[in-house]
Amino acid sequence: MIVWINGAFGAGKTSTARELIDLIPNSTLFDPELVGDGMRYLLPQKRLDEVGDYQDLSIWRRLVVDTAAALLTELGGVLVIPMTVLRQEYRDEIFGGLASRRIPVRHVLLRPDETILRERIAGREVPQTPDGEQRVGQWAYDHLEPYRAALDWITADAHVIDTSRLDPHESAWQIARAVRTDAAPACEIVQTPEPTAETVAAGVLLFDEDDRVLLVDPTYKPGWEFPGGVVESGEAPARAGMREVAEELGIGLTDVPRLLVVDWEAPRPPGFGGLRLLFDGGRLPDGDARRVRLPGSELRGWKFVSEQDAAQLLPPTRYERLRWALRARERGTVLNLEAGIPVG
Repeated sequence: MIVWINGAFGAGKTSTARELIDLIPNSTLFDPELVGDGMRYLLPQKRLDEVGDYQDLSIWRRLVVDTAAALLTELGGVLVIPMTVLRQEYRDEIFGGLASRRIPVRHVLLRPDETILRERIAGREVPQTPDGEQRVGQWAYDHLEPYRAALDWITADAHVIDTSRLDPHESAWQIARAVRTDAAPACEIVQTPEPTAETVAAGVLLFDEDDRVLLVDPTYKPGWEFPGGVVESGEAPARAGMREVAEELGIGLTDVPRLLVVDWEAPRPPGFGGLRLLFDGGRLPDGDARRVRLPGSELRGWKFVSEQDAAQLLPPTRYERLRWALRARERGTVLNLEAGIPVG
């Protein structure tokens, strides 16, 4: 299990985490700042200069998940992680990656009043070292507005503790009690386990009256996607696509969708690749579109988009798969692809 302590910069997450490991048996502190520091040694400066925050690096988010999982494999027990995460898609990606490893996450927010938070930030500044603590303080001030903007989704997701009048030990005691009594339940983000071999996945393209295609926004990985998922053992691929549409969107397709493309995805560690199939689910009547109901633990949004807009939302290989599927739909044919490129 992981206890993830979120909050504004300067909210006292790390000091509270240090107290918490004394209150939860067999617990270990893991600070993802260490992974961020490692980016300076792992990546060229040119790449680091392209981002304003190491959280914007996909390698950081993956390494946080991998390191946390490795620590729990090595040590067992509970991992306490003090880390500010203000972007919901990053929370979704990290927590989804942990969920895929069957690691439950208890998400806790330390939320002092802003006036007290500002006082605590100011108290950390040391005028004699303007290049050190004052810089850290300014960083904390600069992130107050993004923190305020993120409060809606964080408070809806996390167990909130008002620490305005609590010291780190008292805050830790409240977290320990919330974990013990399930007042801070495990995050509901789910993801299928990571594959251990090649897989077959079936996606279904659904269209509106203007022939825009429906895309969904998964909570557990970056980038948009088509409705669909992995074909289960003994399941027909087209039927798997229909099942996924029903599970993800609440829409029951009456006709078996027509195959548009078969795309072979090469294995790229840590992925195993496999066959990716796209089917034509046809046009959705307006009434069906209005009845879409997303599973909040898996998908955060959906929308109809043009082919041009899809290029901005889909990862490159996925977009190429869509582009050729649309051509196959126009021609009434089936295309064989390898890594998004037609062959044969």
